Amino acid sequence: MTSEQILIGAGLTVVLAVASQLLAARLRIPAIIVLLPVGFAAGAVTDDVHPDRLLGPAFSPLVSLAVAVVLYDAGLGLDLRRLTGHTRHAVVRLVWVGTLLTAPAAAFAAAPLLGLSGAAAAMLGAVLVVSGPTVVGPLLNFVRPTERVQRILVWEGSLIDAVGGILGALVFHALVGQQHRQFGRGLLEFAASVGLGLLGGLLGAALLWWLLVRGRLNDVLGASAQLAAVVGVAALCDALREDTGLIAAIVMGVVVATLPAFDLPARRTFFETLVSLVVGVLFVSISSTVAWSSVRPLLLPALGLVAVLVVVVRPVVAALSTAGTDLPEGERAFLGWMAPRGIVAASTAATFSAGLAAAGVGGADKILPATFLVIVFTVTLYGLSAVPVARLLGVARPARSRPLLVGGEPWTLELAAVLRSAGLDVLLWAGRDEQRERIAAAGLELADGELLAVAGGEGAEQEGVTAVYLLTAEDEFNALAAAVLRDGSELPVFRLPAAAPGPGVVGDGPAATLLPAALTGPELARRHAAGARILRRPADGELPPGHDLLFTLDRSGRLAPATPHGRPVHPGQVTERIVLGPA
Repeated sequence: MTSEQILIGAGLTVVLAVASQLLAARLRIPAIIVLLPVGFAAGAVTDDVHPDRLLGPAFSPLVSLAVAVVLYDAGLGLDLRRLTGHTRHAVVRLVWVGTLLTAPAAAFAAAPLLGLSGAAAAMLGAVLVVSGPTVVGPLLNFVRPTERVQRILVWEGSLIDAVGGILGALVFHALVGQQHRQFGRGLLEFAASVGLGLLGGLLGAALLWWLLVRGRLNDVLGASAQLAAVVGVAALCDALREDTGLIAAIVMGVVVATLPAFDLPARRTFFETLVSLVVGVLFVSISSTVAWSSVRPLLLPALGLVAVLVVVVRPVVAALSTAGTDLPEGERAFLGWMAPRGIVAASTAATFSAGLAAAGVGGADKILPATFLVIVFTVTLYGLSAVPVARLLGVARPARSRPLLVGGEPWTLELAAVLRSAGLDVLLWAGRDEQRERIAAAGLELADGELLAVAGGEGAEQEGVTAVYLLTAEDEFNALAAAVLRDGSELPVFRLPAAAPGPGVVGDGPAATLLPAALTGPELARRHAAGARILRRPADGELPPGHDLLFTLDRSGRLAPATPHGRPVHPGQVTERIVLGPA
């Protein structure tokens, strides 16, 4: 291909990836539903969007490194401190039970349905083991299931991607080399791959600790260091043993997320942007390599394979994995109805199918189009059905607001208790030990970790936070935190009016300030100490003298703060008012 074609192809791939994600965001659907058909259509109507031709032999290793970056980002959302009890048991079982059952079941179903040889069916079974956080995460953001269900599915998707990648590499080498290994030998090979990935991940995490913690790199250099470390470690591990870089990337992300020494929240903005672009480019690139002539004869057979995976295999895996746990029946059933395939399945199929076809394995040319169809069918099915299924099973979070109150003053705790009595699921965060002890003693829910990890990005999604209220007595902290959170989160962020605006207080506009200007942090604390209380009052009628409006609640349980003008941000059909006044 000429240099002009390469430039046009590369530029068009990036433009299509970003445009597809923008369209998906506007339509409020998972981006993969748009990315796959766009990439497929681009590959069909143009000769430019064909990365396998543009990059040649470099395409496959570049895909592996890009997936490693995606999985590292997924690992940053996996804090081991949150994986405890029955949740941990369910995740571990979903990974190993899912692997042991899904691979052979998919292979046995695919052989007669798709007309594959035993070798090609075994490869496809290994490919379809994986799920994927890049698909599961966006779907769960639409569904908003209970926190435990969301945590289990995100952990499963991240871990089984690495396991499936290594399983695919082992199956590929066994088939191409025609090495009919004994079962014990295969287990040793798998253990060696896992061990190398774990070792590489731990060494990579140590390197990141030295760079980010000891080296005190700023956010820009820190993000660049993370990218270089992940790509370098993944490349080294893959060079020593194929696909072990995926495990190394996951381990690095989990260690960075778990150890308090890492300043995780401030270093995630770059990766959220980078990973979004990488995922879009990967989906467009891989789907563009699938030709309509290879997909058309597999439409109905692939639909039959999806039916087996969705109706039979996944429910059995979920039932066995959650047996004996304290998960309610609704949560167990929903886990059995959520197993979409994503980018790792596509990248694994693209990596190994060509090699098997070149080795003369019968039906190997059907592996990639079959995987493409399974991804499309499962994402579409789960994307359209997940919300009604979650509501039917009673695992969807209510539409009510879940405010995050930042601060530990006595009046803040009383506000949290009043909001909870109104039916809201309130979460609190405080930075000082005495405030955190006060919150815990009051029986209120206390968020762990750093504020930016709880209030921004995946942390807020996992906790179900709908708005952040900065209620500390420190004006500078409130203003600075509001500015940082508004830049890194789509949540509405509100802060108390400043008691004494000065050079240390960041101005952020009236829309981010709640309550009348006179109700500053010190004033609220003074009035509360003098005997004023936070009360619930009906929506009708005028407020008595000495009462100030703080919040309103509408019929659906949505919380709206009072503005500096004394009116709620979104009045709606107000049913109740939260006020400060004499007891």
